Amino acid sequence: MSLQTHLSQLARKHEALEREIQDAIHRPSSSDQQIAELKRRKLQLKDEMNRLQANGTLH
Repeated sequence: MSLQTHLSQLARKHEALEREIQDAIHRPSSSDQQIAELKRRKLQLKDEMNRLQANGTLH
């Protein structure tokens, strides 16, 4: 898989998590813990994308 393809996949997952976070924020049944977990996963994806872009390689 090329670096660009992998980055595109990570970006799509990041966007999907953002939508999921927004849905959870507006859903009364969502707990703060659930929202925090979604945000943590989103941040991990962003960190991975930044690392790949900085290194220019897949690991």
